[in-house]
Amino acid sequence: MRRNQLLLIGLAVAVVTVLYAFGRITPKVHDHAHAPAGVMPEGQAAVADFKDLLQKAKEKVPAEKLAEITSLENTVVRGDVKSQQITAYMQLYTIWDNLNELPVAAYYLAEAAKLENSGKSLTFAANLFLDHLSHTQDAGVRMWEANNAMELLDKAIALQPNNDTLKIKLGSLLVSNTNEPMKGIAMLRDVAERKPDFLDAQLALANFSITSGQFDKAIERMEEVLKRHPDEPKALFLLAVAYQNKGEKDKAVELLRQCRKLIKDPSLAAEIDEYIKSIQ
Repeated sequence: MRRNQLLLIGLAVAVVTVLYAFGRITPKVHDHAHAPAGVMPEGQAAVADFKDLLQKAKEKVPAEKLAEITSLENTVVRGDVKSQQITAYMQLYTIWDNLNELPVAAYYLAEAAKLENSGKSLTFAANLFLDHLSHTQDAGVRMWEANNAMELLDKAIALQPNNDTLKIKLGSLLVSNTNEPMKGIAMLRDVAERKPDFLDAQLALANFSITSGQFDKAIERMEEVLKRHPDEPKALFLLAVAYQNKGEKDKAVELLRQCRKLIKDPSLAAEIDEYIKSIQ
């Protein structure tokens, strides 16, 4: 993963909890060497199967803990009361989370959320998938997590049709992880046009302009944002990435320096310093 992708993950804000950011939005230098985080080029890998993930995770579990897990799995199968199933799924989530098997833990949290069917629980489960998605290097697991997140977000939006933050998350995933990118772009544009000051939508659209090589569109969008919010570091960063991709390194460095002044976290400021050095 290139330096600018790491920076964007590290400077997490709220595009898709995810997204994305500075963080989890992942524009790239347009050299075709690396796909954006979360994107699996066609033919590269199959979507992971949960049964395989679960089996591999169980192989690392001590016998006494495995017996507890098996008992809870049987409870889910036998349980004829929804509340009992939710409780068992939540216990499985806690066990796997404590074992640091995050994809498996997220699966069980998602199963509980589907039964509970509240916007809050569905969104929380989707965010757990998104959080791990930004860190895993396994393309098949990323796609599996993205698919699960999209299913949960779709259900949450059905319950909260006016929640534009959820729409941005789903739209961004549709662009990056499916064969329906224009469906996602339309969702993002709808939010951006209705709410021009909704920063997350503007950032997501600028990011996807960069990843598709439409650098002038990204520049135009971020310059409009900066007219209204001149001290917005995320917009400055994406604008710098767009100019860097166009070969205008001096302009990119100037913008990155402006961005750096607005970053309070010393470690993130240091990363921007390193990024500046890497492109000078």
